[in-house]
Amino acid sequence: MKQTEIDYWITSMLASHENVSDLNITVGKTLQVEASGVLMPVSVTPPVKELTPFQAEVFALNLIGNDKRLLRQLVEKGSCDLSYTLDDKVRFRVNIFTQKGHFTTVLRKLQTTIPTIAGMNFPAAFNKMAGELNGLVLITGATGSGKTTSLAAILQKINTDRSLHVITLEDPIEYVHPHIKSTFNQRELGNDFDSFASGMRSALRQAPKVILVGEMRDRETMEIGLTAAETGHLVLSTLHTIDAGQTVNRVLGMFEQEEQPQIRNRLSDTIRWIVAQRLLPKIGGGRIAAMEILCTSLRVKDLILNGEDEEKTFYKVIQQGSAVKMRTFDQHILELYEQGLITEETALRYSSYRNVISRGLDNIKASRGEATSTLSGLAMEEDEKPRW
Repeated sequence: MKQTEIDYWITSMLASHENVSDLNITVGKTLQVEASGVLMPVSVTPPVKELTPFQAEVFALNLIGNDKRLLRQLVEKGSCDLSYTLDDKVRFRVNIFTQKGHFTTVLRKLQTTIPTIAGMNFPAAFNKMAGELNGLVLITGATGSGKTTSLAAILQKINTDRSLHVITLEDPIEYVHPHIKSTFNQRELGNDFDSFASGMRSALRQAPKVILVGEMRDRETMEIGLTAAETGHLVLSTLHTIDAGQTVNRVLGMFEQEEQPQIRNRLSDTIRWIVAQRLLPKIGGGRIAAMEILCTSLRVKDLILNGEDEEKTFYKVIQQGSAVKMRTFDQHILELYEQGLITEETALRYSSYRNVISRGLDNIKASRGEATSTLSGLAMEEDEKPRW
């Protein structure tokens, strides 16, 4: 295979369906793309019924090129991350990994247009996040749930409203921010720094007011992030957690048991916002984000310091915090259903607490004069933890 053939495959995959987000090259399968959250086959000429190990390997190695660091990482760690540009028009975040002795490549299409809070119809709380002077703002969710897009929208708001020095540490750089009011220095893992921890350590000497860290992957990065937030920086980052409560517990879990009381104190002082995201299938095609939003408050600080119990939980505090822009997943999901954007089945499937959604759906239907559900036995789910 030549580079021109690889680019032809990529071009054909992009054009095969609407709303293509990911390209998948896996041995034993045809070419595949993820479109609107569903994996779909792609036809090319000559046809590829099942990718051979040789085709998958050549594809991967062509994307890596002669980068010895990436090759070493692939051999030693079993995977590597890189960026790839097609004809200076389309950019991809690429992960190449080994499975059963073969190479698999997944390319995530990166958007070239920088999202805005208004354009994405994000909640008004995002404007408040962009206005924070210091502290920690965490965007959480599964891979592909739109965390990077949310962070880019916050940075765009900062860029248009405030004259600041912004440093981003990314893997790889996804949205390229122009200099508007703010000055942006965007650094890419592998090319500009060797680890998020070392990049963060260096950033503290580079006089930024805002630091974006692509992901808080380990204890050391989190430790430096907390220090940066405590010393007057606004730190934006992501975690792979399902909701606000689990996010706090994940941060605590990065540290030893004897360190946790001190970390609870530091977190209670530095956390400003936690946004958890889930992408839901939308009526008519495409997907829409449901968001749980936690904002710091006296009750939130008490939960961080002392932990949850049966009476006091993050879910209940968020549920009762609408006055300060907080909301649970279930509250937002019911809003999306009431607006006609998602189905009842989707609302139930993506809920945190099914009984809360069921009651909410019944109330919405009753207000419309529709028949309500006859589901029974839901009360037993009250104390169950979210299924996400």
